Amino acid sequence: MAVGKLAIKARIRSVDSTMKITKAMQLVATSKLKKQKQFMEENKEYAQYLKETMTHILSSIDQSDHPYVTPCENKKAYTIVFTSDMGLCGGYNTNMYRLIQQVIQPEDLVVMIGSRGSAWAANKDLHIASTYINLGDDCYHELSKIAQDALTLYREKEISEIRILYTKFENSVTFTPVMDVLLPIKKEEKQEKEHVETLFEPAGDQILDEIVPMYVRSLLYSYYLETKTSEQASRRMAMENATDNADELKQTLELQFNQARQAAITQEITEIVGGVNALE
Repeated sequence: MAVGKLAIKARIRSVDSTMKITKAMQLVATSKLKKQKQFMEENKEYAQYLKETMTHILSSIDQSDHPYVTPCENKKAYTIVFTSDMGLCGGYNTNMYRLIQQVIQPEDLVVMIGSRGSAWAANKDLHIASTYINLGDDCYHELSKIAQDALTLYREKEISEIRILYTKFENSVTFTPVMDVLLPIKKEEKQEKEHVETLFEPAGDQILDEIVPMYVRSLLYSYYLETKTSEQASRRMAMENATDNADELKQTLELQFNQARQAAITQEITEIVGGVNALE
């Protein structure tokens, strides 16, 4: 029985140490989430305004054969995928892997961002064009280079689409992997609301040559920030769940230890009483 109590006590110490680690990681993830969420919200307003501006520009063009708005059939797609560089973030990467397997074809070109996704894709039937790992917060120039490479392939008609697979941040507990097609740009239907005529210079297709590259770069960066925010939120939630599970396990082990100690005391009392009765 003593050996059993020592084993349970050792497990309690081990679980307690693990709980301290997960609690510390939860606090770190919470701090990073707050900072990352601020970056995302500041950029999201600009990205939303840019989307609205693009909608107005397209609505001002009646007809256009510009390659940025004209689909190219029977060509492979160019897909940029955002994953994490670190683990311990619950099902964050697993959900993205599931989406990859659903939407990406073997002939598609894939740019994998994040060490976890790069390692996973190495053993899959995917055409990896390039990989990027450990991109920090100040990575606009790296993402601009990725966007420029994609735009060059698109203009040369080597690819039919430029797509982004990222994790959309709904709130601190909900984040969903989604796919967004950047090019070709789909022209939305005009809505029957108050109409304000806007004149754009330069007019026609020429303005698309100027604004679409900026549009692609800006949205790519915006989605990157949203993905990193989702990653920190997922990690915070995973560490919180791990801490709660460790605390629950610790309480169960303490109950088992107390039961074992009580059983040992009862056995000792029984042996003493039995010995006294034998002497009489």
